[in-house]
Amino acid sequence: MSRRRLLTGGALVAGGALAAGSAVAAATGGRPGTGTGPVAHYGTDVEPFHGERQAGVATIAQAYASFVAFTLRPGTDRETLARMLRLLSDDAARLTRGEPALADTEAELALLPARLTVTFGFGPGFYTAAGRDDRRPESVAPLPAFAIDRLEPAWSGGDLLLQICADDAMTVAHAQRVLVKDARPFATVRWVQQGFRRGRGITDPTQTQHNLFGQLDGTANPAAGTPAFDTAVWRTEPEPWLYGSTTLVLRRIRMDLEGWDLLGRTERELVVGRRLDTGAPLTGTSEHDEPDFAARHANGLTVIPDFAHLTRARVGEDNQKILRRTYNYDAAPAADGTADSGLIFASYQADIARQFLPIQQRLAEADLLNEWTVPIGSAVFAIAPGCRTGDWIGRQLLE
Repeated sequence: MSRRRLLTGGALVAGGALAAGSAVAAATGGRPGTGTGPVAHYGTDVEPFHGERQAGVATIAQAYASFVAFTLRPGTDRETLARMLRLLSDDAARLTRGEPALADTEAELALLPARLTVTFGFGPGFYTAAGRDDRRPESVAPLPAFAIDRLEPAWSGGDLLLQICADDAMTVAHAQRVLVKDARPFATVRWVQQGFRRGRGITDPTQTQHNLFGQLDGTANPAAGTPAFDTAVWRTEPEPWLYGSTTLVLRRIRMDLEGWDLLGRTERELVVGRRLDTGAPLTGTSEHDEPDFAARHANGLTVIPDFAHLTRARVGEDNQKILRRTYNYDAAPAADGTADSGLIFASYQADIARQFLPIQQRLAEADLLNEWTVPIGSAVFAIAPGCRTGDWIGRQLLE
């Protein structure tokens, strides 16, 4: 058979396949695949804005996040803060319902909320501006210096935080634009950190996700809706500005992917203390197997190294655990191709001093992973209680 006949014959076959494909597409309404199952419309899914606790903490983590920190303008007082929070709360509630904000100049972009959540956090400076330092949780204060830190002002601090998450990047971008415009008369943008996880529908949404090191991140998280979760995350004091609140430590951690590339799989798993594929501890077979830190090889060395990340981060009691709700970041590489990538480490806990600090101190002292990670940003916020329909976030604190 000549090349010409082969090619033209193939073209005819391909043309027939295309025609058949067009017929199938027409029969199935243009949907890809076999047409035997429904198309998932994730865009219309809604997470309620109003409630006793703010959404965006116990919520199953969405695919995209933007953490926006603000610095309050000089002279901002309690009355001014109340006006700002009323406006932000109203527009956030509308956007999470899939409705345009007031004076929304791109109303069409608001119609697919894709599980949008907007979560409000108050930094130490917010309480000072409000004249409410006496109501600030004691642990909501700058973290002590750690030897491993190389903090940059561009990623640290902040008076007010808006955590904006959704399963659609366009939804996040639009909500961020609207809310930044709302806040402009009252505050300036201090920094924005944008991150991502696996897209919705790619994996089981409750499955622990890998970070850019290939490490499962969040295996030890308490499960939402359990007593262990409530003990670890939520405040239960009777004061209305505390009940149903939590705290957030946000750390930007740069990863040395080039250096990590030089390690073999065995070395990586020894550093982490877990299998990279399943997340199982080196002494187990499944992700949630209990680690055996006393197990030893025939040569006497512990199976899980004493300074592995798993060993140093381990906690026992529920009231000492934290909730990790992390996102990856991947900025433009340098001219030579060196990656600028890492982790936006979001830790939620009832009390930073009791829960987060002991873990962080152990990690800073002797964690093998420190060789390939550097914290370059750090901020602390109180996540305010939620609000009822028609109410606004922060009223319990300011009134």
